[in-house]
Amino acid sequence: MPTVSLCMIVKNEEMHIARCLDSIAELVDEIIVVDTGSVDRTVEIVSNYTSKVYSYVWNDDFSDARNYSFSKASMDYCMWMDADDILEETQKDKFLQLKQTLSLDVDIVMMKYNTSFDEVGKPSFSYFRERWIKNDARYRWIGAVHEVIPPNGSVIYSDIAICHKKINAGDPNRNLNIYRKVLKEGKSLDSRQQYYYGRELYYHKQYEEAISVLEKFLLSADGWIENKIEACSICAQCYYCLGQEQSALNTLLRSMSFDLPRAELCCEIGKYFLEHGNYDTAVYWYETALNRPRNEYSSGFVLPDCYDYVPLLQLCVCFDKMGDKKKAKEYNERAGVCKPYSKAYLYNKQYFDSLQIS
Repeated sequence: MPTVSLCMIVKNEEMHIARCLDSIAELVDEIIVVDTGSVDRTVEIVSNYTSKVYSYVWNDDFSDARNYSFSKASMDYCMWMDADDILEETQKDKFLQLKQTLSLDVDIVMMKYNTSFDEVGKPSFSYFRERWIKNDARYRWIGAVHEVIPPNGSVIYSDIAICHKKINAGDPNRNLNIYRKVLKEGKSLDSRQQYYYGRELYYHKQYEEAISVLEKFLLSADGWIENKIEACSICAQCYYCLGQEQSALNTLLRSMSFDLPRAELCCEIGKYFLEHGNYDTAVYWYETALNRPRNEYSSGFVLPDCYDYVPLLQLCVCFDKMGDKKKAKEYNERAGVCKPYSKAYLYNKQYFDSLQIS
């Protein structure tokens, strides 16, 4: 049976770290914790779980810190988690089963990462990340921020999910400041880092600069298709914020020059036409979203609601606007099957009940 080293880098995580380790400690064979300068009780808390606690001088490079944590591991696989991640109880049997059955020929195990949740805790944003990595010098992190281990060798996908559940927000400027520092030092960003730099600029409402950075990424020969499609979505949001709605639509449509339409982008295009009163066209895009397959194994960002709940709810709105109350009610009922607890669905249900539509 393969053995697993849990490798973590932490700083000032006294609010999160015990919750994280309680969820995973009994399932792994070794715990490595690299502290990057905590001034709270983090080190004291983790010392209750492992003696393998190391100090590391932070140098604004997440990859370097993660590689240092991997260098201390002695098991077959290295597994990373952040302090605000947890393995929920429902996943533990699957985790143990994977340990019992995994062949050592496998180099990387991809696991689902749930990072956002709806009002009842159902994942609303998820993607796959490399989670177990063969303890081998060939597999090392790259990128100062939004670090990654480029997948190669034998890679498998597991439906085991790690949940990211932050209690307190961290420094919102950290990532952007690191990118600024890298560029100030005269270093260049590879295509993936260019994409994430553009995202950080968007988050900081620096829309024109974000568009400039992302356009350079979109025009480059390099870059992962999923990132290119997502970059179109981010650029469109920037254009919306700048009041340039036509440019936003053009950029959303441009996403289809990279691959077949994603439901997420179809919903955004549908929203544009819905807000502009072009209901027939909006219906086309929302119906297209409903018919798009959800490829959870692309490792791209997935918004599950865009494949059923969102387009169904918006189709309800479109047909209501067009005067077809019966069809609108049918779509709302289908949306309710997806999320019977949804406030929007329940509000619409009350509205249609008042109309006494059979």
